[in-house]
Amino acid sequence: MTMTIQTAAPVRAKRKLKLARKRATFDTTLGRAFLQIAAVAIFFALWEAGVHAGYVSAFLMGSPSGIFATFYKLILSGELLADSWITLFEAILGFVIGTIFGSLFGLALWYSVFVAKLVEPFIVAINSVPKIALAPIVVLWFGTGLISKVALAVSLTALVALIAAYQAAKDADVDLQSLMISMGADKHQVFWKAVVPSTLPAIIATFRINIGFGLVGAVVGEFISSQRGLGHMIFLASSLYDLNSVWVGLFTLMILGFVLYYVIDIIERTSLPWKQATTSHQIQV
Repeated sequence: MTMTIQTAAPVRAKRKLKLARKRATFDTTLGRAFLQIAAVAIFFALWEAGVHAGYVSAFLMGSPSGIFATFYKLILSGELLADSWITLFEAILGFVIGTIFGSLFGLALWYSVFVAKLVEPFIVAINSVPKIALAPIVVLWFGTGLISKVALAVSLTALVALIAAYQAAKDADVDLQSLMISMGADKHQVFWKAVVPSTLPAIIATFRINIGFGLVGAVVGEFISSQRGLGHMIFLASSLYDLNSVWVGLFTLMILGFVLYYVIDIIERTSLPWKQATTSHQIQV
């Protein structure tokens, strides 16, 4: 029995070593990309097989072959690129305006605890209202053009940025602020030298959330009233029961969101290199 246990232990150790080597093979950028692409390919293959076997309704669910054919047709006609550009422009404009003004207002609340406590209930109340419910009012106020879509994107992004910036400013290093005040720094110097630098990671982290909200605002505005854009394309296709075109619009939105997310990731790595170094050190430890 002892001999069996002693023999089995090295075998288990070898198996663990082989598994660790396999994980290491895929624990790279290319390895993870391969697994992700393989998962998507398997998903579409099973979907197409289900349609051909009759287990999945092509009318209710669409089919990968139909989706790719529709995608190719819309690319050749230029409609998909034109609609994607319109939605992307609306989303980015709303994201930039909402994030900048929301972050600035949130940071400004640090200056006065009285004002912050005064406006906090209003911020909470406005934040509790689903912004999509404001869409008809926004369209009524700003019309059916670009401004209404941007306004909806701003309404979704501004409050997120405001709350994140204000919370980060409240959580700024109190000891550092006290030290600067004891050395003769005024409130403006404390704000720019201590508060703002400490809030930058939180503010930039909200970019990842807000870029998605920017797309949501633009698409919802296009659902309500528009002549172009991915939201208009999806709404029109769904009303005609053209599921393949609906999926083309949805997958295009996913691709746009994916690209924008990684653009934000590059911005974060560039603007906060010390954060990346700290994270890498923690993982190694």
